[in-house]
Amino acid sequence: MNLSDPLSEIFRILPAQERALKKLGIKNVKDLLYHLPVRYSSTADATTIANLKKGDSVVVFGKISGLKTKKAFRKRIPMAEGTVEDETGKMKIVWFHQPYLAKILAEDSAVRVEGKVAERQGKLYFSNPKIESAPTLFSQSSEHNLYPIYPESRGITSNWFYHKIQAVFHSGILEKFEDPIPEHILRSYRLPNLATSLIWIHTPKKEEHALVARKRFAFEEIFLIQLERQKTRQEFKNQEAFVIEKNFDDVEKFVKRFPFKITESQKKSIEHVLNDLKKSYPMSRLLEGDVGSGKTAVAATATYAVVTSRPKGQDFGTLQAAYMAPTEILAQQHFESFIQYFGGRSASSHPTPSVQVGLITGTGCRKFPSKVNPEGWTDISRTQLLKWVANGEISVLIGTHALIQKSVKFKHLAFVIIDEQHRFGTAQRQKLVSKENCVPHLLSMTATPIPRTLALTLYGDLDLSLLEEMPAGRKVIITEIVSPEKRQSAYEKIREELKEGRQLYVICPRIEEPDPEKELAVQAKSVKAEAKRLKAEVFPEYEIGVLHSKMRPAEKEKIMLEFKAGKSQVLVSTSVVEVGVNVENASLIIIEGAERFGLAQLHQLRGRVLRGTHQPYCFVFADTKTSKTADRLKALFEAKNGFELAEFDLAQRGAGFLSGSKQWGISDIGMEAIKNIKMVEAARFEAIKIVENDPELSRYPELKERLESIGAKKIHFE
Repeated sequence: MNLSDPLSEIFRILPAQERALKKLGIKNVKDLLYHLPVRYSSTADATTIANLKKGDSVVVFGKISGLKTKKAFRKRIPMAEGTVEDETGKMKIVWFHQPYLAKILAEDSAVRVEGKVAERQGKLYFSNPKIESAPTLFSQSSEHNLYPIYPESRGITSNWFYHKIQAVFHSGILEKFEDPIPEHILRSYRLPNLATSLIWIHTPKKEEHALVARKRFAFEEIFLIQLERQKTRQEFKNQEAFVIEKNFDDVEKFVKRFPFKITESQKKSIEHVLNDLKKSYPMSRLLEGDVGSGKTAVAATATYAVVTSRPKGQDFGTLQAAYMAPTEILAQQHFESFIQYFGGRSASSHPTPSVQVGLITGTGCRKFPSKVNPEGWTDISRTQLLKWVANGEISVLIGTHALIQKSVKFKHLAFVIIDEQHRFGTAQRQKLVSKENCVPHLLSMTATPIPRTLALTLYGDLDLSLLEEMPAGRKVIITEIVSPEKRQSAYEKIREELKEGRQLYVICPRIEEPDPEKELAVQAKSVKAEAKRLKAEVFPEYEIGVLHSKMRPAEKEKIMLEFKAGKSQVLVSTSVVEVGVNVENASLIIIEGAERFGLAQLHQLRGRVLRGTHQPYCFVFADTKTSKTADRLKALFEAKNGFELAEFDLAQRGAGFLSGSKQWGISDIGMEAIKNIKMVEAARFEAIKIVENDPELSRYPELKERLESIGAKKIHFE
């Protein structure tokens, strides 16, 4: 048996299992051994069926049988039932609203049952207990009372993974494993080697072993991500960029055009960018700030610095900038803002050199500032627009993914801005910055507040600038936690604002109501049902729009534009509602099921109503009243900004709730490391040191091979 051997050549794999393994990204023996447990269960605190009493909350190990689905006699509630049996007796189990459990559990399989003992007509039974497969070799008298629980997928169980991994161990394959982490790093941080770590994480005799092994694999994952990021950073430093000599004094006249006084954070960020532009290698900077903190103003100032420069000793003529936004509506919005900044009324009081701005999107939208109306624009042909970009007459081109089409050719692209950059893939960014022999400077921007450890990990190739304060005069959002009995009075307050011409967002956790036949009914508002209820019972006199992630992009764009134009007064949406879109009349937001969102996400959603001059209101409807929920929502009031909330969320709920492993491309075990600033900084330090001394990793073949294998699977950081 070899590490690269496909599992199908070693084990008998059923079609359903093959599909599940493909979904989990497991192809060979090595992938299987790196499929790590999410947690462990213990037989030590289990009890026997003979010792159970009504009201006990217990764990029981046994064999499940008699599985079937039915409907409750009186209310016709769909349900599943079965019987669990151990060496001392048997007991009935009933699951209401979960008939699917009878189909996914295997008859006569070993299980772990956890729940409260109920009684009816003198007989004890379990009502809606937790249940999971358990390896048959585990019992209360077993030497190993910890057993691993693995991530599952439809068609494959945790139990299957346990037995197959044990079979691989017995083959002696661990001797063939080369540790990717250099030995001196393992010694420095007292981490076990790979073979020991695999045994301890898959078959721990003690909880301490499992914890140490998880620490090692968490470090390995963060270290590899840091290494990949630092290699990217080093590659950028080896490339040539336009050297742009500008100081803050050179752009101060432009800054005075803004209809507000810039904050110290904005000034500091502008200076960071100007200092980067003076270097001979490309800038790679991330600008992070709350909704409304003024990121666009910083980007506009940097753009002005670039397109009004002519590098010393370089006969390039006018330099150009590209501004890439994730949606057409945001691209149009930035286009309108840039026309104001680079022309319009503000130019008369603070005149600066004329800068031509263009817009291009994938739907055929192409615009250019009007010569008749300095604050307006005119539609032009694609051919004409591309001609002016190619010969340098258009200095700033704003757009969506259309910017990276082969037909879009710049004369001298010196600066690239990517808005809400986590929504773009690395390959898409690279297409923009690879359009010239002289590589453009890159400024990425995001309004998503993330903790420092996550930023250091995900954006290790970027320098970080933070906008930690809001421009003066920005109104503070009045946030109100609404209990069920106060819901009606909240609606009346909202109605008064709607009468004054304001607009309302309603955010719901899910798109549709659950199917009780297929899944457990979750008490969470859905977009579709809530929109119907609001129209029928609460706001019948207003037009209500619906927006969610299952809509086609063009359809979402249409709904958002109609709301922005005031054709609808209420927009019921999931959290997909566009980041950064200016709807000045939308000064009200309701967030349903607030406990189902991370605090950073709640804060960002709340920021949707910060765009206008009207007093903004946020009504937070929470379905649970636990003390933990109360503490989290209290933090929504007390935190000064989104960064504080993100740190609080990380400590309270874990990194997965910030964005989730699907978005960041980090496993659950890697996300655990994000809580540990010392581990992240150590991994970053070691990665920087290795790349600086050996950028090609020629002295670390195992590390290079591991990095390349991960690259083949495509690490996604956005």
